[in-house]
Amino acid sequence: VQVVESGGGLAQPGGSLNLSCTASGTVFSIRAMGWYRQPPGKQRWLAAVIHSDGYTDYVDAVKGWFTISKDSSQDTMTVLLQMHNLKPEVTAVYYCMADSPHTRVWGQGTQVTVSS
Repeated sequence: VQVVESGGGLAQPGGSLNLSCTASGTVFSIRAMGWYRQPPGKQRWLAAVIHSDGYTDYVDAVKGWFTISKDSSQDTMTVLLQMHNLKPEVTAVYYCMADSPHTRVWGQGTQVTVSS
């Protein structure tokens, strides 16, 4: 499995931003995909995850203003992270991950900066 991220960039407080992550390869083996975030100088932590059955989970800090969804085909699985009502503390590098039974694959990371 390989994952490629897109989206991110600079946004103003109160605005919205979307991140997309597309997995390819043996996507039938993927059990969950999600987004981790790593603020400047801090550790990476899970923000949102969506399982193959569609179940979603969010860390408390992002509940209500992050939404994760997925779209699957035979050859790819795409996960969308919608972020709205952005705040400066959202600023971080966001990493996509895909979990298979014995493997976790990471994206290269995409920078999200919220600033006026």
